[in-house]
Amino acid sequence: MPASNAPETPRQRMIGLMYILLLCMLALNVSSDVLGGFELVDDSLTTSTQNASAQNNALYWDFEEHYKANPEKTKEWYDLALDLKRRSDALYDDIDSLKWEVVRECDGDDADIHNIQRSDNLDAAARVMLPPTGKKGKQLKKAIDNYRERIVVLVNDSLKRKIIMDNFNTKPSKRAKRQGHNWESSMFENMPVGAVVAMFTKLQNDIRYAEGEVLHILTNNIDVGDFRVNQIKAYVIPNSENVVRGGTYRANIILSAEDSTQRPQVYVNGRVLDTQKNGLYESFASKSGVFPVDGYIEMRRGDGSLQRHKFSQKYTVVEPMATVSNTLMNVLYAGINNKVSISVPGVTGQKISATINNGTLVRSGYDWIARPTAVGKECIISVIANMDGRNQEVAKTAFRVRPLPEPRAFIEYHDNNGIIRRYKGGKGLSKVLILEAPGIIAALDDDLLEVNFTVLSFKTFTYDSMGNTLSETSQSSKFSDRQKSQIRSLSRGKRIWVSDIRAMGPDRIEQILAPMEIIIN
Repeated sequence: MPASNAPETPRQRMIGLMYILLLCMLALNVSSDVLGGFELVDDSLTTSTQNASAQNNALYWDFEEHYKANPEKTKEWYDLALDLKRRSDALYDDIDSLKWEVVRECDGDDADIHNIQRSDNLDAAARVMLPPTGKKGKQLKKAIDNYRERIVVLVNDSLKRKIIMDNFNTKPSKRAKRQGHNWESSMFENMPVGAVVAMFTKLQNDIRYAEGEVLHILTNNIDVGDFRVNQIKAYVIPNSENVVRGGTYRANIILSAEDSTQRPQVYVNGRVLDTQKNGLYESFASKSGVFPVDGYIEMRRGDGSLQRHKFSQKYTVVEPMATVSNTLMNVLYAGINNKVSISVPGVTGQKISATINNGTLVRSGYDWIARPTAVGKECIISVIANMDGRNQEVAKTAFRVRPLPEPRAFIEYHDNNGIIRRYKGGKGLSKVLILEAPGIIAALDDDLLEVNFTVLSFKTFTYDSMGNTLSETSQSSKFSDRQKSQIRSLSRGKRIWVSDIRAMGPDRIEQILAPMEIIIN
């Protein structure tokens, strides 16, 4: 470092730059011993890969034999094994092609991958694998990611799964991230060809290792359904523990591990089941009560001896029942559609039918629509359910039939928040809101029933200063022009009466509604 009063000369700065350049050249130099080490590693990995390939081929041959012997049992795992082989070979061959391409880029078209002449070349791998001259590094990363994600889901051992995830990890190291490198550049930028070839061979070895691990798992899965387990239990699996009288109790009696190629003997309540029923037990429910399902399963061991597994279960037979309810109230109204819910426990809606003795009853989605006709006559709904292939009446429910309640006259208007309101009269209402309303409507003063009525005609009455009655008539539900003029002439606090309101409901019955007093606010 020069003194502060003696600045560097141009010659001194040149010497300093040359020294730095020499250090860089020394740092980039790769010794022949290191390159020779890469060759030894590559040879060792190649031998290991060949051994793994031979072992995997033996497993594939075993798979082929298993499939030929029992295709029904083996097909699922055999198909997965073939898919694994296809994917593994494809990625292995792709890497092999890249290995040759990098060596040819280094030594020319006559290159020999087993005798690399310029194994210290630092540019060949980057030209093949990295932009701008090549993009195959990015393609390789994608292929490795796809292979890893496909096979790792087949590995149920957490340690082996971690090993495979680590072997095919394509995330850059923390150091590479700090230096601005992704996985591709950290693997192939300024890397000698000898090291890159060894890395490729290592990837091929990882592929054969992962392939072998997954093959062992698939092979073991073939025998998952066999009786080679540490505990065997017998189970009674009923369709339902509650049975309607007239129906049939059904239950599957099985071992917790099952082999479809060997049928056990099942004894229930002292009787042996037909082996053709595959453990299906049936008992006709002729009366109500709680009934046992006791017995045992006999299975022959490999040495020819019998092994017995006991079981015990109960089921309940209940009386037939159904639920029928009006979704509005406990009555039916004549002349309108009444929504009715009909259900039978344990029976699907498609197997339920119903009839009515007064009016009509039709299905509407999950509900039914009842439309009685005669007022005062009891309406009976009969419910029939199809159980075990035969129809059975399960319930009869009676309803009272009433006429529709008398509707009431309203004026509909929008409040300051845009909400529709109904003015019933008897209190002040803005003249503007009255004139904006289309006219008089009729509806039930009930939040449960939504029934449309049609106003046929109505009259309005006012009194002049002399006490004379001024009457105007509308032959529809709308205010006539003369009625609107009548309303406009009224000042605040004045009253106008609406009477002789004729309305008709869906039952086609005409009614005269109660009058309504409107106070001008």
